[in-house]
Amino acid sequence: MGANAAASFIVPFEDAREDDFPRIGGKCASLARMIAQGVRVPAGFAVATDAYALHLRSNGLEATISERLSRIVLDDVDDEEKLSHEIRDAIMAQPMPGAVEQAIREAYRRMSPDGQLPVAVRSSATAEDLPDASFAGQQDTYLWVVGEDAVVEKVKACWASLFNARAISYRAENGLGQIDVLMSVGVQKMVNAAAAGVAMTLDPINGDRTKIVIDSAFGLGEPVVSGEITPDNFVVEKVLLQVIKHRIAEKDFELVADRAERRTVERVIAPERRTLPSLTNAQVLAVARLAKSLERSMGCPQDVEWAIDADLPEDENLVALQSRPETVWSQKKKQSTAIYETGIAGVLGTLLAPVQAKR
Repeated sequence: MGANAAASFIVPFEDAREDDFPRIGGKCASLARMIAQGVRVPAGFAVATDAYALHLRSNGLEATISERLSRIVLDDVDDEEKLSHEIRDAIMAQPMPGAVEQAIREAYRRMSPDGQLPVAVRSSATAEDLPDASFAGQQDTYLWVVGEDAVVEKVKACWASLFNARAISYRAENGLGQIDVLMSVGVQKMVNAAAAGVAMTLDPINGDRTKIVIDSAFGLGEPVVSGEITPDNFVVEKVLLQVIKHRIAEKDFELVADRAERRTVERVIAPERRTLPSLTNAQVLAVARLAKSLERSMGCPQDVEWAIDADLPEDENLVALQSRPETVWSQKKKQSTAIYETGIAGVLGTLLAPVQAKR
């Protein structure tokens, strides 16, 4: 395989263009779009779907997967779990094509000449994060991965996660195909998060698009995304950018890095710190401004993952980790019955109505 072909396996986020997006999956395309818009995003690169496709073509692997898929009875949970496990084992057992492995190692060395940079290795499937379907959390992500050997292994693990039982069921229910869906993988500089979470540019309880709702906790954001922790909750009025409601939760643990062990760990939070807010008021408003700008630039309500990086200066420490279309309320038909509100909510609803009507 020539040098140009090998180079096509790697797409640095900052170099990705629209033509590359089908090859780098929904998550990586989102990161590339945000970088192009000047949003602060941790550096990294995508291992393009070409690499995964070549892995599938090696030694009859694709035929093996297709045969297992053809035998899955989707209503039988045990059968589905057993065969999906066999598929993932087959993907992991297959040696990665040499040209792909070399390209990944070289790309990581460019990010980390001494081989010690912690990175997140994140799945990014094609058809992921569409306006009418979300793969959020269905494939694997690995945090605080250090060294090129570990990165290569976790890229393959992300490929294999495309065939976990939950993802297989989701694609079947939504008619998205199975072997047709390809997997890109993002390799991204790890954030040393002081706090992290998600921001929705509408209220997920009632679909109110005049609000931005932020969930936040200390440390990395995975416990918030997965629902393992009750986060702090902030509601921000979208036009005036004012915090109109907040609820500070008791947070008994945080996910942080154990640098010596090269992994993340759950650390117990001291009792006197548990009920402190994970964000200052200024940080809440900074997250809201980021989410609002992403909704405007992406053209639809967004579900934004973000973090406060403890290693960056205070005025530069908010980074975006993902922005995907909101898929629940955005798909609902507008209610035919008018709902009248009073006070500032009613005024803002009136102000926003012409804007919403154009969407």
